[in-house]
Amino acid sequence: MTTTSAIHTIISTVEKAFLGNRDAVELAVCTFLSGGHLLIEDMPGVGKTTMAKAMAAAFGGQFSRIQFTSDLLPSDILGISVWNRNTSAFEFQKGPIFANIILADEINRASPKTQSALLEAMSERQVSQDGTTYALHAPFMVIATQNANESFGTYPLPESQLDRFTMRLQLGYATGEIEKKIIRAGGEFQPSSVGQAISEKELTAVVHDVENTHVDESILEYVMAIVKKTRDANRLNFGASPRGSIALVKCAKAYARIRGRDYVLVDDIQKLAVPVVAHRLVGKTDSVYTGGQVTSAETLLRQLVQSIDVPV
Repeated sequence: MTTTSAIHTIISTVEKAFLGNRDAVELAVCTFLSGGHLLIEDMPGVGKTTMAKAMAAAFGGQFSRIQFTSDLLPSDILGISVWNRNTSAFEFQKGPIFANIILADEINRASPKTQSALLEAMSERQVSQDGTTYALHAPFMVIATQNANESFGTYPLPESQLDRFTMRLQLGYATGEIEKKIIRAGGEFQPSSVGQAISEKELTAVVHDVENTHVDESILEYVMAIVKKTRDANRLNFGASPRGSIALVKCAKAYARIRGRDYVLVDDIQKLAVPVVAHRLVGKTDSVYTGGQVTSAETLLRQLVQSIDVPV
């Protein structure tokens, strides 16, 4: 099985549960293959949790779901040290973060203190507790969901948290015929409908090929030009970070493989610029935390990308 055919098998498997939005599925799979994390932001009931569960089932490995609430504590995610009377010592009981794919459901319902518990895990694939560092499982991916227009009982994600998400997606409503199929099926995710798409050995080979996808020097210069434009934009307080540049190139490698190539094109960068970079931009108004600013950041980024000369 070639790398491209293996990736398409994964995509088709996810589509068995999440219907009617192949572009979103491709981008979600692209995020996983790039070694990143995904933030799915949209209205309630459009399939955010379904996509996350289907992704976990397709890739195999251990899946863990964490429902974020206002009273959730960091220890509820990471784990806690418990006194063992038999050994007269504290033993660390691992939390739900110790899995391959983590569904952080409604992440913006938790307090900033609890949200910050994910920072080390997402960046360094490890958890530090009581002076000891514990490595997380590999592969490791956080798929977080949040309701973009919901303000009651939610906390905005801080910039440091957003920057650790490789990509942000909005799913939108299903079309008429697709929604009819969803209604007929009852809208419930059935694990039996989505089996593991490829073996662990095949997945390792795919990830290796993605990492070794060629990126020309001119493409790197193009990415740097985009990032510099965001940092120089008058309407922004902060542009994209170096983490954003790295994420854009890594995702472009995965997307090139989805398209059957072993090299990255400018088209790949342009396709991914908004979902990878827009959520990292910080505007000069308080509306950066509202749904309106999300659209504004995306529009501004598209304008900046269009203003840059395409390398020949």
